[in-house]
Amino acid sequence: MSTHSRPDRPGGFVVPADIEAMTRHPKAAGPGEPIRRHNPMCLGCGEDAPRGLHLVVRAGEGFTVETEMDVEPWMEGGPGVIHGGVLSTAFDEVMSTAPLLVGPSAVTVHLEVDFLAPVPVGSRLQLSARLLGRQRRKIYVEALGHIGDPDQPVAVGHSIFVSIDAREHFADHVERSQMPDEYKQRLSRP
Repeated sequence: MSTHSRPDRPGGFVVPADIEAMTRHPKAAGPGEPIRRHNPMCLGCGEDAPRGLHLVVRAGEGFTVETEMDVEPWMEGGPGVIHGGVLSTAFDEVMSTAPLLVGPSAVTVHLEVDFLAPVPVGSRLQLSARLLGRQRRKIYVEALGHIGDPDQPVAVGHSIFVSIDAREHFADHVERSQMPDEYKQRLSRP
C-alpha cells in the first residue's frame, strides 16, 4: 500500500508533513491475533449484531491490520455486486481497528473510499489497513481491498480518526444503545 494524498480534490486526504512517530501500544494484539471488539452490537464487528458484517480484524506486523469478508447476496447493490455503503462500512471497520494498535479509543472523523472495480456477490474480499501516523489526537490510516491479488485492488480507502475519552464521548448516547444497562455499568467502572 502506498500513501495516497489527494491535494487536487477539495477536502481530499492529505497526511501532514509533521506526522509524529508511533509506537505500538504494549497491550495491543500481537501479529495474527484478533483485535478486541468494542461493541457486540456493532454493525461492522459485533458478534451479536443481527444484520452485521461480523468482521474479525487481526493485527498484522508493524502498524497493519487485516480481515476478510464473504460478499453475501444480502449485500447486493447493483445486480450481482456489493452495495457501496456495505463496502464503505467494511472499510470503516478495518480502518477504525488499526488505531487500537497505538492506543485506546478513536472515532472516525473522515472516511473516503475510492471504488476501483465491481466486487461480485459470492467473492471473498480481503481488506488490509495501515496506520500512516498521528498528529496530536488525529490518526491517519489507509486501506486496500482486493479479491485474491493485492496488486489488483477493487477499492482503496483513507480515514482520519480522533482519539477520545470513550466514557465522555458516549455518555449521552448510552440510553439509545441496544444494551443500555451493560454500557451504563461499563461507564461507571473506575
